[in-house]
Amino acid sequence: MTPFGEKMRELRARKAVSQKEMALALGVSAAYLSALEHGRRGAPSWALVQKIVGYFNVIWDDAEELQLLAEISHPRIVVDTSGLSPRATRLANRLAADIGKLDDETLDMLTDMLDSRKKS
Repeated sequence: MTPFGEKMRELRARKAVSQKEMALALGVSAAYLSALEHGRRGAPSWALVQKIVGYFNVIWDDAEELQLLAEISHPRIVVDTSGLSPRATRLANRLAADIGKLDDETLDMLTDMLDSRKKS
């Protein structure tokens, strides 16, 4: 499940709305919503995210979070390492090979480490 899918499921649960009901209101299929929630489809379009925001009538901060989660939730990432150092290429390949083996604590630690580098 992607971060976007997890948030969408949380919103649906909070409002006690089924995928079928939501899909009908948004003009998409329930199968498509299910695929979005489970990460079997690419990131949703900006227009669909806006429809979801309107459907759930979320506040501005939650709307921004939903858009950000949509942007970072593509289930198949391609990393172009051309022009980067051999160390960066090695890291990208190692992460691609091993990410499924990492536990939540390690994933959180790596994410926190990268987030702290952005702030510096």
